Amino acid sequence: MGAMYGPSSPPQWLFSISALQSTPSRTVSSISQEKELYDRARGIEFLFRLGVSLQLPSSAMYTAATWFHRFYMRYSLEDYHRQDVAASCIFLATKTEECGRKLRDVAKVVRSKISRVDVNDIPDDSKELEECQTAILLTEEALLEALCFDFVVDSPHAELVDLFDMGQEELFVEDCAWTIANDSYRTPLCILYPPRIIAVACYVLAQHLAEGPNSPPLDVRIASPAPSASLPTPPSHKAPSPRNSRFAIEHFGFNEMELASVADVLRIILEFYAAQDIHHAAEHLSAVATIPPPKGTANRDRLYQPISHKVAASQSTTNASVMPGQTAHIASEPGSSDTPSPSKPVSRGWRPIAENT
Repeated sequence: MGAMYGPSSPPQWLFSISALQSTPSRTVSSISQEKELYDRARGIEFLFRLGVSLQLPSSAMYTAATWFHRFYMRYSLEDYHRQDVAASCIFLATKTEECGRKLRDVAKVVRSKISRVDVNDIPDDSKELEECQTAILLTEEALLEALCFDFVVDSPHAELVDLFDMGQEELFVEDCAWTIANDSYRTPLCILYPPRIIAVACYVLAQHLAEGPNSPPLDVRIASPAPSASLPTPPSHKAPSPRNSRFAIEHFGFNEMELASVADVLRIILEFYAAQDIHHAAEHLSAVATIPPPKGTANRDRLYQPISHKVAASQSTTNASVMPGQTAHIASEPGSSDTPSPSKPVSRGWRPIAENT
């Protein structure tokens, strides 16, 4: 699958959706797919909160998040707790992304969130801090093995910047696309599709949200262009407006397979949003959750079930994203009490809900 997307997306790190049914968490530990996807989302939320507290650049957090998902394609959630893996991914990213942080400082932030204490109240010589540092280093060994020492990661955000520069869209569309791209890391999309495919899906969905329910549906926005028998467009002909609903698709000149992948990504994103507790914790997502997904021919089960199909008492929802103009409330993994960074990448990407470990 990865061959058609170019060298920036190595085939060994692109998996089919069906591969999620045979991860180590499922085959070795018999963890349900719903539970695994739920814990992946919680782990990524914890990872992002670590990154914000450590004041890491967004690129480091996106890299760490991708490693997190790659790790669990080779190891089970039962063998390595999501918080240990998230901390190790962050610590390794501080080294590869040239934003080094001391192991002790990373461990302190981890302990502060798990123990619900201020990071400055954790003694340097505490037993818990020492155990946390050891856990990070031991997990890092497994992480390096799982990654095969391949640290190069591309994110959808770089592709979005290109679209923003060329498209000249309204700020709402840019903010919304950036938010959706952030939220995409709560799903395994980064190991299922290349960054460019994910970026275009985020951009198209943001355009649709901005233009309202009466605008062209997603199927129209990502449909293959109709063959034309007309002569080539003269060089002097005025180019179509980049605000056109098909701008992102035409900008990259996607073929049929790539358009089908964009449709798949859109369906997964919409499934994820529809699985949030919209009535109780994420009313701002109602406009997203009601968007009809692109029609598909792929025969697969939903990755995320609508919240109405879940038993609220048995499992609380994962988190819901913050759309532009709304305030993030931090409290996903225990002890998370830091204020979101004012920078674009993280502050507009998530609206966590308090939950137990």
